[in-house]
Amino acid sequence: MKAISYARYGGPEVLELGETRDPKVGPDSVLVKVRAAAVNPVDWKCREGYLDGVLDAVFPVIPGWDVSGVVVQPGVAVAEYAVGDEVIGYVREDFLSRGTFAEYVAAPVRTLARKPRNLSFEEAAGLPLAGLTAYQALYKVLEIKRGETVLVHAAAGGVGSLAVQLAVHTGARVIGTASERNHDFVRELGGEPVTYGEGLAERVRGLAPEGVDAVLDTVGGDALKVSANLLAPEGRLTSTADPEVVSYAGRYHFVRPDHQDLTHLAELAEAGAVGVHVSETFPLERAADAHRRSQEGRTRGKIVVTVDREQETP
Repeated sequence: MKAISYARYGGPEVLELGETRDPKVGPDSVLVKVRAAAVNPVDWKCREGYLDGVLDAVFPVIPGWDVSGVVVQPGVAVAEYAVGDEVIGYVREDFLSRGTFAEYVAAPVRTLARKPRNLSFEEAAGLPLAGLTAYQALYKVLEIKRGETVLVHAAAGGVGSLAVQLAVHTGARVIGTASERNHDFVRELGGEPVTYGEGLAERVRGLAPEGVDAVLDTVGGDALKVSANLLAPEGRLTSTADPEVVSYAGRYHFVRPDHQDLTHLAELAEAGAVGVHVSETFPLERAADAHRRSQEGRTRGKIVVTVDREQETP
């Protein structure tokens, strides 16, 4: 099969398109014909070696954890899916090697859910990692409730845009930081936009004088200190970007694959409660360009890599 891979850590130039063997399908996995795979900041951070202290890299590494596609072969122990089922997945293992930037991926069933029928394959590919990050941070870490005020940093980004929608669906009031060019987009999602940068605390206090009940940080750095000072009494803070959040009495959250969470998220998408904004798509052979665009850090919604739909199944 064709796949993007890298044989050493480095910049986008280490990504190469080539032929590799088809994945073996374990008893508890299914072989998925990849239709699309989303790009996430963690992809280029892994590629550059920033997660080497956490995840072993078995080179050559096929990058990518998000996928949408079609089941072409179930494992011998799999009863949940059949050939032809459309699925989405956050296909992360505890090492780097067998990712989703390929024509096929062998995905453990614990990482999958059925694809929302109302989303395109490109939109669906952008849901798992970003959506699960937002879902787990909001509901399992922050435990947000109806009527609370939630501050979401980078509200126009992949995680942020989904977090805004999920919090609004819960009945929370959402304030979202974003550049001015994305303010209308944040409003369309149901949030109240504020410009980040100098004076952020005053702008948020202008909207929520008593402080906010919860903060979801996807930026890190200076945003953490500002966020800690904006919390109401008993307010909660979590970051998906910076482990230093613990210094501000907050919690660091790293998303994990969860079939039940992803299924619920897919149901919310199918009900129209959340949608995925795809800002740009790249064909598989241009995966390096997709990584470059992600590293610019100004993406609205998601960047997605697409795979040739006409490729024959094995």
